[in-house]
Amino acid sequence: MKQKKKDIIKSLAINDKDVGSAEIQIGLLSQKIQKLAEHFKKFKKDKHSTIGLNKSVNRRKRLLNYLKKNNSESYNKVIKQLNLRK
Repeated sequence: MKQKKKDIIKSLAINDKDVGSAEIQIGLLSQKIQKLAEHFKKFKKDKHSTIGLNKSVNRRKRLLNYLKKNNSESYNKVIKQLNLRK
């Protein structure tokens, strides 16, 4: 898990010391959403985690809207790298 997180940070970082930019946050949220999606394949009635999934999806959506508005180049890079939209 920690290694995946480091890989995501390294691949989306703007510079060497970047650990909290919108691009990285989107990448980490995407990883969390995928993990929760796998969880729901086993535990369909887990309503408590559903709330967390909805919060994560909405936060990622807001960050993507922010990035699209302020830096469309970076937005396109993140979309392609994470395969979010086709």
